[in-house]
Amino acid sequence: MQYNKVEICGVNTSKLTVLTEAEKEKLLRRVKDGDEKAREELINGNLRLVLSVIQRFTGRGENPDDLFQVGCIGLIKSIDNFDISQNVRFSTYAVPMIIGEIRRYLRDNNSIRVSRSMRDLAYKAMQAKERLTNMHQREPSIEEVAKELELPRADVVLALESIVEPVSLYEPVYSDGGDTIFVLDQVGDKNDDINWMDEIALKEAIKGLSEREKKILTMRFFAGKTQMEVAEEIGISQAQVSRLEKGALYRVKNHL
Repeated sequence: MQYNKVEICGVNTSKLTVLTEAEKEKLLRRVKDGDEKAREELINGNLRLVLSVIQRFTGRGENPDDLFQVGCIGLIKSIDNFDISQNVRFSTYAVPMIIGEIRRYLRDNNSIRVSRSMRDLAYKAMQAKERLTNMHQREPSIEEVAKELELPRADVVLALESIVEPVSLYEPVYSDGGDTIFVLDQVGDKNDDINWMDEIALKEAIKGLSEREKKILTMRFFAGKTQMEVAEEIGISQAQVSRLEKGALYRVKNHL
């Protein structure tokens, strides 16, 4: 779905305005002076920023309208808490706030059950993270959050990971025309090269077997048939099947 060409929450996203950094700074100063009109203008001028953030959460079955509204709450919080005295771009501060608000929404609607103590710790970690973000005008590290809570880093990591919304292996992470990369494509295996080499060696070993031996191994280990069933189908005795099977396996193992 291309959000820049559709309506979300009744807003025509193709007509959203984009503010320059100078305009944002000017409006932020007016907001700090209590100018509600400037606050509304600043919100409307950053809706495209919310739009860009919620595209990270597509493919999870969530309603785009819901995510957009939740993202707007994060945007409003970032406007109200932004410190104009800090030398930080507004978007640098706002994006983590918007993401945090959406993750909080997804966490509260998570279908996976997490223990109450773990969820409470996660809430405390999220609150500490938000406090530190407001204080330093940047997203804190896990170490800083753990220090703020006076807890081991591992406990904080475990708590935060327990409330993360599960991601499908077939969720797209990048698309360039017709070529889409899914999460599954980025999942690696430290033994990939070894498994690949073993597979080649196994195929070479099997090539050296007779057609009867190949058939017996296929029926035994891929079709799941007993030696008696194999014997009946091929037309030889079970003893012969057993002897041929053992001989074939012995040669395959020696080759490997």
